[in-house]
Amino acid sequence: MLDKSKLSEDLGFEVHQYLKQKGVETPMNKKAVFISEERVQKEVQDLCKQIMEAQGLDLADDSLADTPKRWAKVLTKEKFYGLSYDNFPKCTTVINKTPDDSDLVIIRDIEVKSLCEHHYEPIIGYCQIAYIPGENILGLSKFNRVVDFFARRPQIQERLTKQIFYALQFILDTEDIAIVIDAEHMCVKLRGVEDPCSDTVTSKLGGKFKEQGTLRSEFFSSIDIVRK
Repeated sequence: MLDKSKLSEDLGFEVHQYLKQKGVETPMNKKAVFISEERVQKEVQDLCKQIMEAQGLDLADDSLADTPKRWAKVLTKEKFYGLSYDNFPKCTTVINKTPDDSDLVIIRDIEVKSLCEHHYEPIIGYCQIAYIPGENILGLSKFNRVVDFFARRPQIQERLTKQIFYALQFILDTEDIAIVIDAEHMCVKLRGVEDPCSDTVTSKLGGKFKEQGTLRSEFFSSIDIVRK
């Protein structure tokens, strides 16, 4: 499925095409796929300045003068760097020299820090990942990087869960993957209904995690331990 010799930016484009094929890509125009952060940062900076001036703020004040620049940097290089597949993490896999169908790898409590695409309010939580190594193994830190990449864009949790699932499915060339995200949404806690207690859990299971009840139970039991 995947040429392992590809550079990270080529892998990002391949993953982007795969997510489009699966119907789970973030709504974006062609401009965003391989966006020039420097050019866009300048455009966003100008727009931030207009927003602040429209709100009546005096940008001649030394405390506010550089805020549009700082705000634009936050939006392009920090919170939304995942809109550009130029930033997709390098995910070179290695051959699994001791494959065993009974093997199970679980990566627990990967931090999720995102913004909801409806109100630009924070989504804060954790992602749990499990997979059965087939022919390929991925370095553990790469799972964290893939999660963070897709979190760093305007999101809804349901789509985020599927994007992580299908990206890892493509990279690892396996169906045997399970993803669970448990997150709090500030658009629920701090506005609208203002419910301080609720959280949201989403999951996407593939391959043997859907077919085998014991494997599915082992995964959910393992991540439940984290919550106790």
